[in-house]
Amino acid sequence: MQSFSSDGVNLAYIDLAPTNDAPLNRAVVLVHGFASSHVVNWVNTQWTKTLTHAGYRVVALDNRGHGQSDKPHEPKAYSSQIMAEDVRRLMDHLGISRADVMGYSMGARIAAHLALAHPQRLRSLLLGGLGIHLVEGVGLPLGIADAMEAPSLADLTDPMQRMFRAFADANKSDLEALAACIRGSRQTLSAKEVGRIAMPTLISVGTKDDVAGSGPELAALIPNAQAFAIEGRDHNLAVGDKSHKQAVLDFLT
Repeated sequence: MQSFSSDGVNLAYIDLAPTNDAPLNRAVVLVHGFASSHVVNWVNTQWTKTLTHAGYRVVALDNRGHGQSDKPHEPKAYSSQIMAEDVRRLMDHLGISRADVMGYSMGARIAAHLALAHPQRLRSLLLGGLGIHLVEGVGLPLGIADAMEAPSLADLTDPMQRMFRAFADANKSDLEALAACIRGSRQTLSAKEVGRIAMPTLISVGTKDDVAGSGPELAALIPNAQAFAIEGRDHNLAVGDKSHKQAVLDFLT
């Protein structure tokens, strides 16, 4: 792991060289989801192996509040715009002028904000685990923050609260930081705003995902977007699905 300072917040990241010849030296920047990390979201699911073996340079960070990065406890530290700037500063730090940027769930929301703020930095945008809720929702329900603050998993009965608390516990997360992240990253994008996303965009959502919202509905709002249905997968299992990986490789080439 390496690290750098993003406006005073220390963020951990990996920078992996392609294992095959890559004459264009194309970089793919990966942005993970809530309560996850670059390891859980991208390494354990074989995404880093898939992309480096396909000839891409792969950069993946631990978002603030997650993994080995600093973990502020104030909600104001977690706006989607601030977290998008973390990604932009990482690209600056590594001298990457343009990249294909792929986010999953919360990471997809961050990537979309980056695409709006710095469109010249993205060759393409890949949104996984996030569909029309990018426009019609403001992220995960606030009850997920409450779930992070519950005394234990046993105190929760709501299925979604239990799912995210169990995931956070399994990853030995800083629960106070995650609660702050949920409360601070609730920024909406309007249909007009997503309509300004002009770079090629792929939206991949599991057919059993009850978190993301419709992929085709979001794709209809973005001029150069296409939707891919990850058959039979829910929000968690869609991440590392084989067909998802192939769809991304096909899109990138």
